[in-house]
Amino acid sequence: MKPQRLPLPPVPAAALLLLPVALLAALLLVVYPNEFALQASLAGAAACGDHQGGGGGGGVQAAPEFRLLIGVLTLPARYERRHLLRMVYALQQPAVASRARVDVRFVFCRVGSPEDRVLVSLEAMAYGDVVELDCPENMDNGKTHAYFSSVPRLFGGGEAAYDFVMKADDDTFFRLPELAESLSRAPRRDLYYGCMVPCDYVRGSNEYMSGMGYLLSWDLVEWIVAAAAEIEGRTGGPEDRTLYSWLRRGGRGRNRVDVKPAMYNFPGRHPCSHEFIPDTIAVHQLKDNRRWARTLQYFNFTAALKPFYPVI
Repeated sequence: MKPQRLPLPPVPAAALLLLPVALLAALLLVVYPNEFALQASLAGAAACGDHQGGGGGGGVQAAPEFRLLIGVLTLPARYERRHLLRMVYALQQPAVASRARVDVRFVFCRVGSPEDRVLVSLEAMAYGDVVELDCPENMDNGKTHAYFSSVPRLFGGGEAAYDFVMKADDDTFFRLPELAESLSRAPRRDLYYGCMVPCDYVRGSNEYMSGMGYLLSWDLVEWIVAAAAEIEGRTGGPEDRTLYSWLRRGGRGRNRVDVKPAMYNFPGRHPCSHEFIPDTIAVHQLKDNRRWARTLQYFNFTAALKPFYPVI
């Protein structure tokens, strides 16, 4: 007589649903035992200025001519704009990698909204490129000072992490190859670089670099941290004029590089506007997607795209 097989106990439906998840988790632990810790480590390193060369294969990479930090001052809720800028700057990195190291970070003050706190945290985990400053969110009440004075502590580690540090608006499009070409000829110290206003280039006491995007050499950033006498109590007011007032009082920023007309506002009637030109370094006042699309189209930004969908 053949032995009778006893019926197996029924498997709960929940267990069947969890079985694939458990198998995937086990596979990740075996193949990539430190994957999640590594991801957190990379995100933290990117946010804190890890300057070890990337790239696969472990090959020795040539040192760049210079290192540039672009801090895009923005607001926590502008997720779509940050996503657009990430794409725009990431697609340009191969064109400048042999000459310059360009790191882009998105900078805002303390995140107040509970919803923004959760969503910005996801960005920090995924990209490692957001910086939250210890200041109340503002436009002309100390945010620029908080940014520049925090850079050596966040990215320096006692040494000059960058040759140049830029403040940029989130409605400014920088063409990184043209910017790198221009900076390769610029002084490395006491540098104040950007688009000087007034736009008619009349020299006078009210001249300063436009807030669309201006750049300081690393020594000036360190000076901002140390220059309590020249700056203390003078961090409020229009941020671009205010920063120039610090430099003027301290006798700094004597190497001024004005790249007009290569930096300008979107074509129109507002001050400093200009028609598109081939040698453009930056276009400002890109307030909506229509302006971004028109600007990127003019510079053939998607010219290398191969169609991946049927044209109807």
